[in-house]
Amino acid sequence: MTPSAASDMPRAAAPLLGFARLLRSHGFVTSSEQATTFMQAIALLGPKSVDHIREAAYATLAPPPDRRGKFDMLFRMWLHGEEQVQQDKDGEDEETAVKENSAGLEQVAPEQGEAGGEHASTEERLARREFSLRTDSLLTFQRQIGQALPQRRSFRTEVAKSPGALDLHRSLRFIVRSDGDIPSPVWRKRREAPRRLLLLIDVSGSMKRYTPGYLDVAHAAVQGAARAEVFTFGTRLTRLTAALRIRERSMAVARAASLVDDWDGGTRIGPSLLAFLSIPRFATLANGACVVILSDGLERGDPAPMELAISRLRGRAWRLTFVTPLAGDPRFRPETAAMKAILPLLDDLIDGSSVASITGFLLSLARSATGAKTIWRRAS
Repeated sequence: MTPSAASDMPRAAAPLLGFARLLRSHGFVTSSEQATTFMQAIALLGPKSVDHIREAAYATLAPPPDRRGKFDMLFRMWLHGEEQVQQDKDGEDEETAVKENSAGLEQVAPEQGEAGGEHASTEERLARREFSLRTDSLLTFQRQIGQALPQRRSFRTEVAKSPGALDLHRSLRFIVRSDGDIPSPVWRKRREAPRRLLLLIDVSGSMKRYTPGYLDVAHAAVQGAARAEVFTFGTRLTRLTAALRIRERSMAVARAASLVDDWDGGTRIGPSLLAFLSIPRFATLANGACVVILSDGLERGDPAPMELAISRLRGRAWRLTFVTPLAGDPRFRPETAAMKAILPLLDDLIDGSSVASITGFLLSLARSATGAKTIWRRAS
């Protein structure tokens, strides 16, 4: 809301706008559109008590369920005049845990990765995150990934040293420059270009401990490979390629973190991948590409959309790989209905519990051997 619009509001609406600002100052994700909708809802409702205003606030400002207590305390302080608001210890502990766990994937034990499925949900929960970046460097991976990707034959041609297809255009041009003399013919061959690398990263709540390391890998891949694309999905789809093209890693990851609204929310793997495929300019990015999905695969809803999306990706991709952090546990087996349904459609099912495992696999895409623990591979 612009300052001029705020000054034109009725005096009775000022406390409502102030309450939205108070929420933002205490770490709640509240947009200006939500604040406007909050005031419109009150005008439409014609509240007869403060409880009606509270219900409108719940419906439009959407406080997370685990922070309802602090939301109520802020509401009482602002509209009832209570002086003291207790600190939200749970919120502080959660924020501290995020910063500590964002140091890297290697700190997560395999047994902890298996327990992540308990938090999988289809409920949309919007949130933003800040990342404390890893101190070690991915420069070696960044330098090698551009040359490590599989090659494809381009439609563009170049001059060949050995006899092959005749380059008639260049040969005729050489004859004209040589005043009609018959020179040696010019041969041509199709160029080779690296295949595109497409990373689809799950940022749902069950993947909370792994997304910082995955973003580090994605940034290094975009910096090192000429044709790398990065998307995140949870309950929404977000393209991060432009943000990760920023050379300074701290700035790039901070920018990427600000773009994603559904950090640590619900899990809608199938619908999110179908949304990716429904946008033509996105779907074409998968054509002939090395498509790597980084997710635990814990789709709690109907597995049919996920199976359909993976099937369509299979038809477009040159190689389709599923990277799951749950495979860090030696006891891991793909037992969920969704994973069993998509397993025959994959080329690889890879351990994604550490940065080293993921980078090792990506660097071996052009070779038969992989640098990661392979749980399953399609028979060649």
